Amino acid sequence: MNRIEERLKELAKQNKKALITYMTAGLPSLEGCKDIIMAQDEAGTDIIELGVPFSDPVADGPVIQEASYEAIQLGTNVTKVFQIVSEVRKDSQIPIVFMLYYNTILYYGVSEFVDKCIEVGVDGLIIPDLPYEEQGEINEFLGKEEAPILIQLVSPVSKQRIPTLLRDARGFVYCVSSMGVTGQSATFHKDIITYLEEVKKESKIPVMMGFGIRSAKDVAPMKNIIDGAIVGSHFIKIMKEANYDLNSIKEYCSIFKEELN
Repeated sequence: MNRIEERLKELAKQNKKALITYMTAGLPSLEGCKDIIMAQDEAGTDIIELGVPFSDPVADGPVIQEASYEAIQLGTNVTKVFQIVSEVRKDSQIPIVFMLYYNTILYYGVSEFVDKCIEVGVDGLIIPDLPYEEQGEINEFLGKEEAPILIQLVSPVSKQRIPTLLRDARGFVYCVSSMGVTGQSATFHKDIITYLEEVKKESKIPVMMGFGIRSAKDVAPMKNIIDGAIVGSHFIKIMKEANYDLNSIKEYCSIFKEELN
């Protein structure tokens, strides 16, 4: 069983919600990035979404765009991100999901990319610019043993497509809480409750909510529907303001996880 599925199965047994964080790979450095992953593992973060820097991150708002640019300026590329995961795996089995754009995979080579994910221990992929109808190419290779799971995203306008999107979905379903890009400060869609209930009704796998979340209080009204929360832009802000201090990062994650449960 994939690490993501193992972790979520364990949380379900304990009747607990998952905390998933997003961080840009390569910040504040390759070594520092690895230390932050390990610190989060200690703090109780359940799954880490590791953003592979890209020059044109169309699904992301200004905070993640800037972080991606900074990481690229430091020389971070997909090869170095694979190196980070490989080194983390010597000491940690925390589930790691790559959030990246399809051009990165195409440039690397789809088959070669999947093989490298298997080799270093990447558990999942989120590819926001790859529509469901165009996932056939990569799905050919994701059937390999120990290959990462392709996480499906749904949005408030996905209503008619939800059954199709979730038909063969694995891991968790990523519910985008609002229209637009990441980091919109808890400005959720006006029909967020109804939308999440529709996804939950259809989904056979855990339902996670992301975009615009800062604290566990933001998702309190949805607590009985969702299975966890994803924090991205705000988490990057927190880390940057704390100058990537590991104790501050651990404190934020542990408090969020405690309040979420």
